Amino acid sequence: MISLLFRIVLALLIAAPLGAAMASETAAPMQLIEVAGIPVEFILFALVLLGVALFHNQTFAVATTGLAVVILYKLIFTGFKTGAGLAGLIGHLGHEWVTLANLFCLLLGFAILARHFEKSHVPVILPKFLPDDWKGAFLLLVMIFFISSFLDNIAAALIGGAMAHQLFKAKVHIGYLAGIVAASNAGGAWSVVGDTTTTMMWIAGVTPGQVFECIIAALIALFIFGIPAAKLQQAYSPILKNVNERTQVNWNRIFVVILILVFAMVTNILINSSFKDISNSLPFIGMAVWAAILLSTPLCRHDWEVIPENLKGTLFLLSLVTIASLMPVEKLPVASWQTAMGLGYLSAVFDNIPLTALALKQGGYDWGFLAYAVGFGGSMIWFGSSAGVALSNMYPEARSVGLWLRHGWFVAVAYTVSFLVMVVLLGWHPDGL
Repeated sequence: MISLLFRIVLALLIAAPLGAAMASETAAPMQLIEVAGIPVEFILFALVLLGVALFHNQTFAVATTGLAVVILYKLIFTGFKTGAGLAGLIGHLGHEWVTLANLFCLLLGFAILARHFEKSHVPVILPKFLPDDWKGAFLLLVMIFFISSFLDNIAAALIGGAMAHQLFKAKVHIGYLAGIVAASNAGGAWSVVGDTTTTMMWIAGVTPGQVFECIIAALIALFIFGIPAAKLQQAYSPILKNVNERTQVNWNRIFVVILILVFAMVTNILINSSFKDISNSLPFIGMAVWAAILLSTPLCRHDWEVIPENLKGTLFLLSLVTIASLMPVEKLPVASWQTAMGLGYLSAVFDNIPLTALALKQGGYDWGFLAYAVGFGGSMIWFGSSAGVALSNMYPEARSVGLWLRHGWFVAVAYTVSFLVMVVLLGWHPDGL
């Protein structure tokens, strides 16, 4: 099934650049069908997100089936903004294919990057610098917070989970697991390479500085949830440091990590500052990441096996992003700090990727506020973020909404307080793309 879908995606990506030419410039406006004032597209999308939330073991099937249903609905009933029928669909993909291709390349490329960081032995060495009381547990969350700023938050959560397993004799409190997820999500929210949502914003033209502003709220939240989580863990199972002193950092792998990040960031800066007119013609950022990977091949072996391991998850996310691109965003609530804050709570139960895609399509947001809301808000429930879902595979006891809310209540408090503090300190400054 995956190979078939992969071939379909590749075929669409190859055909999509021709789509704009096929779509009629004089096509009739898209005709919306509404139920109780809500476009049917949004109802279908909500059902897809609900299916993702309820059927955690079938998320790929739910997302791809949902994409097929939405496309068929628009083909038969409403058409697309670029026209009706197949020509309208291909025209739509003609506008979206660069974003989808960039995401495809970045997600798989960052999976290779994360494996290099993991095998660099840095995660094994870091714990020897931790105190042997609750402050050690808190500093581990701080490490995860900063690791997530340059690694994918999923990788940061898994690295943190592995370190916690070692430091706490395999006895990790569910409140501390919530803290690990929250630290990885908060750390990724203020960096354009730290979370899929912020990377999507970056690709769409949001600058790193616009996202970086939410580090204020992220740091405030880190202390609000981090200290009680650390004290819970210390009382449950005290920290135990047993680092192998002979472990050495693999600097070749660290160089590869830096090279991939530099290629991605420099390319995006150049494209958005000097060559913006061609930015929508090819997936330059994704191509730069893979150029760095190929150029660094002589230094050390890349773990190519992570590609098939991550392909299914990548196609799942691309399916949700594509569905979001098909929504009539002109019918959404007006962008405001209240709307952004609400998206954070919503991301605790619905995937934040499509929520971000909808917001980018709509425009009019303060992107730092949005990055923080969709990036950190999902931490409030274990399945609200990919980092939480990934960590629950390592710690199955985390798959209890009741226990997560009971012992990780401080995450919701941290989100609410820190978001409001950011509103007071920074103010709402929308900057549409």
